[in-house]
Amino acid sequence: MAMPETAENIGAKQDNRLIDLLKAYFGHDRLRPIQDRAVADALAQRDVFVVMPTGGGKSLCYQLPAVCGEGTTVVICPLIALMQNQVELLQANGVQATLLNSTLDPAEAARREQQALDGKYDLIYMAPERLISGAGRRLLSRLNVNRFAIDEAHCISEWGHDFRPEYRQLGTLRAGFGGRFKDTPLIALTATATPRVANDIVKMLHLRDPAIHHGGFERTNLYSEVRPKQQSFQQIVEYLADHPDDEGIIYCQSRARVDRIAQKLSARGVTALPYHAGLENGERKRNQHDFIYGDTRVIVATIAFGMGIDKPDVRFVIHADMPRHLEGYYQETGRAGRDGLEADCILFYSPADRAKIEYFIEQKTDEKEKAHAYEQLDKVATFAHATACRCVPLMGHFGEEHPGDCGHCDNCRKPPVLTDATEDAQKLLSAVARTDQRFGLGYVIDVLRGSKAQRVMDYKHDQLTVHGIGKDKPKPYWSQLADALIRQDKLALTADEFRTAHLTPASRPILKGDENVEITLSRATPTRTAPKPRRSSSAVDDSPLTDADQALFEDLRNLRRTLAADQNVPPYVVFGDLALRAMARNRPTTDTDFLDIPGVGQTKLKRYGPKFMAVISAS
Repeated sequence: MAMPETAENIGAKQDNRLIDLLKAYFGHDRLRPIQDRAVADALAQRDVFVVMPTGGGKSLCYQLPAVCGEGTTVVICPLIALMQNQVELLQANGVQATLLNSTLDPAEAARREQQALDGKYDLIYMAPERLISGAGRRLLSRLNVNRFAIDEAHCISEWGHDFRPEYRQLGTLRAGFGGRFKDTPLIALTATATPRVANDIVKMLHLRDPAIHHGGFERTNLYSEVRPKQQSFQQIVEYLADHPDDEGIIYCQSRARVDRIAQKLSARGVTALPYHAGLENGERKRNQHDFIYGDTRVIVATIAFGMGIDKPDVRFVIHADMPRHLEGYYQETGRAGRDGLEADCILFYSPADRAKIEYFIEQKTDEKEKAHAYEQLDKVATFAHATACRCVPLMGHFGEEHPGDCGHCDNCRKPPVLTDATEDAQKLLSAVARTDQRFGLGYVIDVLRGSKAQRVMDYKHDQLTVHGIGKDKPKPYWSQLADALIRQDKLALTADEFRTAHLTPASRPILKGDENVEITLSRATPTRTAPKPRRSSSAVDDSPLTDADQALFEDLRNLRRTLAADQNVPPYVVFGDLALRAMARNRPTTDTDFLDIPGVGQTKLKRYGPKFMAVISAS
């Protein structure tokens, strides 16, 4: 006589089925804790809000539930490239997925819509514009939708760095369609959301008592470094020479600088292509394609490049110019190391870049918007000049406390040393005194460095004994020294509009030589030779391959390249580097062993296993 089913038995069967589907379709043996909780809440028909770092596995939080039951998950994405990438990866894993966007001709769009109505697809990707169009509304009014997934959800907030007005209309999903979707759950996902933006997402999407899952913002496999922007192109060339097999992105603020760096790299024999909004659309698409498919090593780009680019084997992201805000910096560096292997993030900092950005901020007419832009820029400068763990200001921007000592930034790997700055402090304080404590720091530093500006000449400050005694040090150094003295109450600024510098009671012992001054210099100050990058400790096995394993890894990469070209998909759609490295190390030659490779499920075992195991057996 059969025993009755218990709630525990039913739950265990559901859990086992979930893991079976996870392995069969996505090649994973288990979910990460935050994914596990988010998937459970999604399957319980709750509204869900997921904040998870880039590369942390956000997509799985709605993709796995989509293959678990009846109906179709409609995914809203802001960019065509993002949809295409996701659909290619899903189809390669055997998942029934498609996209509906402006790239399709009417006949193909109609065919896919009919297949959707016939229940063929587990997931359909759409742009917000398509969703709210007449065609989109007609499809949704008849489609069996089990949930909506709003990807890149920060686009809905005007306080985010990538606000898109059309996203605002997504808040009407439940109110529209005659109430058809009033009980349909929503899952919103983003990698970049400050507390203010997160609250705005919940409010604008009308999420009902959402289950909120926050995976933290730290990417432990990314090594972060700041360098002074001096001879930066030569530094980039040297970096590329030191990492000859690595592919990556170089971000610039202007189109002209993008073109210039791409051309100069090409002249040095580096395969590099530009990407910016000024290029003809076809050329822009070709350049993006060549980078994603591994046909070019470096893409030099403005911030127009990147959202939706899910190339997992990007080994470096270099900011050749100062970014305007930390959200953008975080998202752009997040395009490195998505496979979990180590990657480098290098930022070149220059006060001149800051001045350029401030000029553009000044052109804004909305005072509220201007103040917000200055606040964002100040946070980038604080991050660049940090002399302790860089995760503290970066994570703090997103409302997350970090204890420091992250182990994967330049300051933690090789902490800056204290420098005796007593003599320079005396020079600076003397210059403040000699100019009668009536001027701002910028002017005082100009006098120190021997400026011949008309204003200096008019005040006859070129005749002072302090004029030019600090010309051996760059302006950023003096600014940093002044900041340190201000923090120690040994120098002060007035609180009025003009912020003039003046001495304090604690200034006198320094001027008399009775007290020494020590400061820690930030790496953004051009007073030292830039160190070579130190790669981070990766969360996955990224130890060096033996010579024999490396040779097999190259053979496997060649096979991957051939198969990808035959299927007209990016190489990582076949297998990522993480999987190939595991194959080279473990050398699986049976189906059971091949399934133990990360990212291998039943579909990929059947499609690719024999070919890869043949190469392994022959090695």
